[in-house]
Amino acid sequence: MFKKNLKLLDFALLMSFLNFLFFHLPFFTFVFNKADHKSLSGVTIIISLIILMLVLNSLLFYLILFLSRFAGKSLLVLFFIINSIAVYFINTYSVIIDESMIGNIFNTNYQESSSFFSFKLILYIVLLGIIPAIYIIKAKITTPTLKKFSVTSSLTLLLITILIFANASNWLWIDKNSKTLGGLAMPWSYSVNIALFYVHKSQKNEKEILLPKATIKDNKKSVVVLVIGESARSQNFSLNGYGKNTNPLLSKTPNVFSFKATSCATYTTAGVKCILEPTSSDDLYEILPNYLYRNDVEVIWRTTNWGEPPVHIKNYQTRENLAADCKGEGCNYDEILLSGLKEQILASKKNKILIVLHTSTSHGPTYSKKYPPRFETFKPVCNSVELGNCSQTELINAYDNTIIYTDYILHNVIEDLKQLKEFNSAMLFVSDHGESLGEKNLYMHGIPLSIAPKEQYEIPFIVWVSDNSKQLKPKPDQILSQNNVFHSVLNFLGIQSPVYNEGMNIFK
Repeated sequence: MFKKNLKLLDFALLMSFLNFLFFHLPFFTFVFNKADHKSLSGVTIIISLIILMLVLNSLLFYLILFLSRFAGKSLLVLFFIINSIAVYFINTYSVIIDESMIGNIFNTNYQESSSFFSFKLILYIVLLGIIPAIYIIKAKITTPTLKKFSVTSSLTLLLITILIFANASNWLWIDKNSKTLGGLAMPWSYSVNIALFYVHKSQKNEKEILLPKATIKDNKKSVVVLVIGESARSQNFSLNGYGKNTNPLLSKTPNVFSFKATSCATYTTAGVKCILEPTSSDDLYEILPNYLYRNDVEVIWRTTNWGEPPVHIKNYQTRENLAADCKGEGCNYDEILLSGLKEQILASKKNKILIVLHTSTSHGPTYSKKYPPRFETFKPVCNSVELGNCSQTELINAYDNTIIYTDYILHNVIEDLKQLKEFNSAMLFVSDHGESLGEKNLYMHGIPLSIAPKEQYEIPFIVWVSDNSKQLKPKPDQILSQNNVFHSVLNFLGIQSPVYNEGMNIFK
């Protein structure tokens, strides 16, 4: 098998065919479902994309291997291994490997990535990645002359050009679906989007653009606890009309108001940034905690999550920081964020306090491990990381239990704030984005916002205020946004600022 010398063109064609066979079922499933395969136009699109995929990849592999055998083989090995991982996640979670998904991957920590580990993933890597990689390394290839290489490349480019212009009538269809097509084409989905991610990142300002100076208007003791939810979607909150009672405590709590809202994005990094900035922007403006801290407000950030913009404050506390003084079962879950919180507020020497609790309660795929066993109200639950292996009932039960646990955490925040009699207190709960739970065969989040289903961007916005502090402006059916948070916190704490927008403030 390895003794026979292969011509470079034959080897490039073989690699393109294997790449097509192993990694492009999702690509062509999408094409087949979207194109009208019963019409001549649809058939033309499907056949043309198959030929283009095979020919274009062959040409690129041919070029790379001709320029450098070692570099070419190394890249092919890398492509097959990464392709095997990528197509596992595409098949298992219906993700699209676009630029925002690349950002998600680079912001993933070990704890999150390890939750995706499964035997099926290992099979994908071994069968579709490692075994082909061994063959690639051992294959013996003969290199053509420069003249033959030039002729072959020129004819291939001519064929590609003819195919492209022959599909001129289908360009509109291809442009309309380009984001998904580009996110499913291996290995160029992640190759191109990694390059785009770093290009766009280099074009963005790395240093925060500082906001104009703010002024504290009064000395009244005020505290806001902003709870940033993780993957919480509004339709599973009984406060928003969900059929199952997922808010047994908040539904009985006076001064709790629940609104529907939309997120700026479907992934954590952009969602959290949007919650903390005055208006949605691609630029990195000074975020709320940094802004208030710089203007003499006490700011405390507690997190069991990741992916937030740079936070420049004194009291930034992670799970590890909080674990030392936490006791009990809840310390293994998001309750750790409440450990000693009331005492920390009372110890402050400042009159204006912002607390940010960045939770991870509803992050998949291991929903059933995000809450203590006593909160497993709905059964049976999904315990697999391969969500498609569970029934939708099991999956939604596990997810709904995370909402019940969120309800418990928010209730405890409110109970702590009620005891601070000297303070005007408020709690705001806003999620970074929503979550798909098998609807349209989609799971979790991260689909580009332009094509994302509503489950991934419709989020809860829950507010509690202490007696005699503030009333709310929005009507119950008004849809809010994540940007309402910045201006509402400024208003509640009595902070005057040139960037304050009364129209985005929810308090009277």
